[in-house]
Amino acid sequence: MKIITKYQRVAFPKGVAVGIAVFSLGVFFHSQVVSAAFTIPLRSKKGMVVSAHPLASEAGISILRKGGNAVDAAVATTFAISVVEPFSAGIGGGGFLLMYSQTTGEMKALDFRERAPLKATRNMYLDAQGKVRPNASVNGYLAVATPGTVAGMYEVHRRYGKLPWRELVKPAIALAKNGFTLSRVVTYRSLPAYEDRKPIILSNPAAREIFTRNGEYYQSGEKLVQRDLAQTLEAIAQNPQSFYTGNIAQAIAADMAKNGGLITLADLKAYKPIWRTPVCGDFRQAKICSMPPPSSGGVHLLQILNIIGDTDLKSWGWHHPDSLHLIAEAMKIAYSDRAKYLGDPDFVKVPTTQLISPAYAKLRRQQINMEQATPSTEVKPGLETIQNSKFKIQNPKLSESSETSHLVVVDGQHNAVSLTFTINLGFGAGVVTPGTGIVLNNEMDDFAAAPGVPNFFGLVGTEANAIAPRKTPLSSMTPTIVTENGHLRMVVGAPGGSTIITQVLQVILNVLVYGMDAGAAVSAPRIHHQWLPDELRVEPWGFDAVTLQQLRRRGHNIKETTPWGNANAIVVTADKTLEGAADPRGEGSPIGF
Repeated sequence: MKIITKYQRVAFPKGVAVGIAVFSLGVFFHSQVVSAAFTIPLRSKKGMVVSAHPLASEAGISILRKGGNAVDAAVATTFAISVVEPFSAGIGGGGFLLMYSQTTGEMKALDFRERAPLKATRNMYLDAQGKVRPNASVNGYLAVATPGTVAGMYEVHRRYGKLPWRELVKPAIALAKNGFTLSRVVTYRSLPAYEDRKPIILSNPAAREIFTRNGEYYQSGEKLVQRDLAQTLEAIAQNPQSFYTGNIAQAIAADMAKNGGLITLADLKAYKPIWRTPVCGDFRQAKICSMPPPSSGGVHLLQILNIIGDTDLKSWGWHHPDSLHLIAEAMKIAYSDRAKYLGDPDFVKVPTTQLISPAYAKLRRQQINMEQATPSTEVKPGLETIQNSKFKIQNPKLSESSETSHLVVVDGQHNAVSLTFTINLGFGAGVVTPGTGIVLNNEMDDFAAAPGVPNFFGLVGTEANAIAPRKTPLSSMTPTIVTENGHLRMVVGAPGGSTIITQVLQVILNVLVYGMDAGAAVSAPRIHHQWLPDELRVEPWGFDAVTLQQLRRRGHNIKETTPWGNANAIVVTADKTLEGAADPRGEGSPIGF
């Protein structure tokens, strides 16, 4: 078994507690021995931040210590991640935020996802024969959608923040200006995924200058300084609208025009984040709230939980073949519905109410054969047949990216934020706007370039997710907040492309059903099925041969893959203690005070 180690030790301010990973082998769960890399959670009473990087978590906790609230800390952590994880998320991308007020009980959802430019067309990635041009939606200027991160952070701060805006951007400015030491984990994750992205980075002069030297990425132990990004962040600290109407906007638009991109000053000026109504549902004694469309995350998280329903998974045992079979079959159903129905609700009618209704889940549950896996070709979206739809499904590839970043924050009053944001693939489109240090996203790949043609993650889309001007591409991001009896119970989320939904699902089940602490819940081995391709992905270190053989006998096409995802969570225990954990598959850390 390969243990993925945590990020290197860093110096933290006095009074700040840092979660350190502790690993143990042969962990015993429900009479089943598994090899595992489990992390011990950090506990705190006053407040906590968990993110994908210790320096970003430090930025967030410093804001809580100055008297900021959960929103303030989330904003600071987001900007810091934009500096220390430029390959996965940043101000050149977008995302979703879910927030909870313990005082009022309100749950709010903010969509600051990227949007298609005004000049975008539904067939913009097709050649003269109507076939998708390889990598046109992945690499270069044509792949970039209008970024939303800066607008989203300013909007949530304007409404709910406490400390001055400039104070929240300061930690990120310092990290960009002074630099930070690259970790071994980042270098490890760079192979092979980042090697695959290297040609596009080297082809862009501004990106090449920042992230490479003599044709190679900077290595572990070296310092990455981003002076242009520091100046950009200083301008944003003075006036966040400079990103959309000022010098930054002009630089982005001019570079786009020069290189065949579509984003104009009109696109940037028109961008506005959107407040949406969270999707919520009951699971056992808990209320689960998550992100609504244009994210598919919340809808299908609730759909799978509804299909599981009151099934006594705990009596079967943790990772028992019956439990795994049921969960996998429920995943297939949800992802088949995703392909058919999900899209931007401002452009298409999404049957959210039907998809998350217990009655619909009961109907779909009856279609699951507990003795035999149903082939994906026989799992139909809703009650319709695939033959009646207007597209033919091509063979999708399944190539997951660890990109995207998630963070969770709980303050001393138990107000909470769960936030996921991204630039999509590693280093986004491989484009940096000269003089700004901004890595731009390739989020246009999250649209259906053509009905039935899979995107980079192997996800198939239909007319609901076709490209249109100012439309938001469909997402799998699943920032989630769980309450019980009117009190905060859990804040959770993850990066990982199409696996985000299933990661969050399993972390929730680990806590609410199996009674795991936060560390065990985010560390436990995972499965993933997304309908197409018809493969049940499993982490090879976490499942014994007998279990896998039983699943194969039921007809599951098992594919053992390297560990994926980078979930993090904060769980509130019975005595109101905050229990935070970062995924041992990544380099993050929980920090409390």
